Amino acid sequence: MSRIDKLIAEHCPDGVDFRTVGDVTEVRSGWGFPRLYQGQITGTYPFYKVSDMNLRGNELFMKISNNYVDDQVVRRLGVNLMPAGTVIFPKIGAAVATNKKRLLSMDSAYDNNVMGLVPKADIQSRFLLYWMQTIDLTIISNDSGAVPSIRKSEIENVSIPVPPLEVQREIVKVLDTFTELESELESELESELESRRRQYRYYRDMLLNFDKCVNWVRLGEICKINRGRVMSKNYLRDHAGIYPVYSSQTANEGVFGFIDTYDYDFDSITWTTDGANAGSVFYHSGKKFSITNVCGLIRVEDENKIMTKYLYYVLGKVAKHYVSKGMGNPKLMSNTMSKIRVPMTSIESQTRIVTILDKFDALVNDIAIGLPAEIKARRKQYEYYRDRLLTFCQAV
Repeated sequence: MSRIDKLIAEHCPDGVDFRTVGDVTEVRSGWGFPRLYQGQITGTYPFYKVSDMNLRGNELFMKISNNYVDDQVVRRLGVNLMPAGTVIFPKIGAAVATNKKRLLSMDSAYDNNVMGLVPKADIQSRFLLYWMQTIDLTIISNDSGAVPSIRKSEIENVSIPVPPLEVQREIVKVLDTFTELESELESELESELESRRRQYRYYRDMLLNFDKCVNWVRLGEICKINRGRVMSKNYLRDHAGIYPVYSSQTANEGVFGFIDTYDYDFDSITWTTDGANAGSVFYHSGKKFSITNVCGLIRVEDENKIMTKYLYYVLGKVAKHYVSKGMGNPKLMSNTMSKIRVPMTSIESQTRIVTILDKFDALVNDIAIGLPAEIKARRKQYEYYRDRLLTFCQAV
């Protein structure tokens, strides 16, 4: 019997108490952050945005921010600083599906796209963080509006095990050790993967660097372009099936769900039209699938003139440059996509380029082989042991 099993048997012979998140934490949404106050890279307090969760060094604990504020700005904005130990996560938009959870390492503010859980006396902050890692935010989110969002009442009603603090501390100690080892291994793999990605981008850009002698055409002249359709979680539930529906999220390889029919069954390219992933392109071959309304689809009209896979590599290089970054969410809409000019080289040249880039793509991006598979295996191993440690029998 492990040390943790002995502690549970000693302190909780009849099982562990389950409470609600609202009972053991204070749930706090963020504050508006006007552009006037953004951009300060030094200051007393970090003011976090969802994008800060992606910064290197913020993989578990929030230590770095792109924005800082002082006491004067805090008072002016009416911010109630959240203490170190608060668990934060995205609460609205495509970022919900990334399932990122982080722990504040100092008193901080965060914007109104973020939600935080301030632990009360019965729960340790790091135990709360590890337990939150087991929660799929997309299940809690409400998608009745234009974008998914998490309401305060929804997260407050989630059930959470609350073992005695001594048991929590022991679990945290084990997971901290495992996390440190996993982080070191993953960091090495990520570094190698990034090196391969740079190599891939170098050869892609070199192979797709054409002079003005090549015939350049607008995408709308050689392709059919359309947007996906609205599909809510309720729709997916009522039409459950085997055919994937792709959306803007990166989690689960972009799969939003599965339905009993499909809209497309030909070689094509899809791209994300809205949000943080706007301009990301994806290649589909030999699949029957559908896409949501935050995606667009491109179908080549004549494969004897331009190959779909070749076009995918071209757009992977240039599409992001056409994303609008105005006051709202980043966007790359169909009318803009149709105006992108692409090089029409010979089919022989296209075939050679695709053959070379396919080899790099398989190594770097194919989740079934290479370094990404190794990283995924490490994460699965960590999640397995974490979930075992955080599974309890409920007290009657």
